[in-house]
Amino acid sequence: MTTTFPDISISTERLVLRPFEDADVPAYAEMMNDEMVTAWTSVPQPYTEADARDWITRLAPAERTEGRGIALAVTEFLTQRLVGVVHLRNTDWRVRASELSYVVAPWARGEGYASEAALATAQWLFRDQAFERIELRTAADNTAAQQVAQKIGCISEGVLRGAWIARMRNGGDPFGGWLEVRTDLIVWSLLPEDLEGVSDNLADSGFSAYSDWN
Repeated sequence: MTTTFPDISISTERLVLRPFEDADVPAYAEMMNDEMVTAWTSVPQPYTEADARDWITRLAPAERTEGRGIALAVTEFLTQRLVGVVHLRNTDWRVRASELSYVVAPWARGEGYASEAALATAQWLFRDQAFERIELRTAADNTAAQQVAQKIGCISEGVLRGAWIARMRNGGDPFGGWLEVRTDLIVWSLLPEDLEGVSDNLADSGFSAYSDWN
C-alpha cells in the first residue's frame, strides 16, 4: 500500500501549487509574520528566515517522505508570487483521511485564493489518491477560515471545547507582545460526494497534477 504522497504540482486557472523552493524563504517568512497568521497558528513569533529555511529544506520534505502529509506552496500562475500554503497533515493511510489547513498572505486575501487552492487539493486527494475523508479544524473566532471550509463544501461536525491556543495582542504591553488565549475548535469534514454541492464557479475551475515537479 502506498504511504507517501508524490512530489507533485497542481494547477488551477489562477494558481500553481508546488513543492517549496529555497527562493521562497523570504516571502514565506514575511507571510508567517503576519498578525492574522500569528493569531491563529502555532508558528514561532517572530518567524525568522532561518525558521522558514528549516521548514522548507528539512521539515516539510521529511513530512512527505515519512508519509505524514504534504505541504504545497501556492503561487500565482501569472506572477509566480507566493500566495500562501496548503498543508495536508496527520494523514491516516489505512482510513484514507488527512487534515487540511491553509494560510494566505495578507496581500492576497479577498481574492478567493484559499478556496481555489483548498478545492484543488481536495479534488486531487479524492480523485488521484483515492482518499475518502478530509478534516479541517478552525478556531471558533477565525471566521475567514470557516468561510473557506463552507465554500468548498465542508460539513461542520461539532466543537472541540478548549482545544486550541490562539494569540491576541496584549493591549497593555508597550512592546506589542502577545497573549495566549484558550479557544474552541470547530471540526469540519469533506467527503468525495460533498464536492457535488460546491458552486459551479469553484468546482469547474479544474486542476491538473504533475508528478516529480523537480
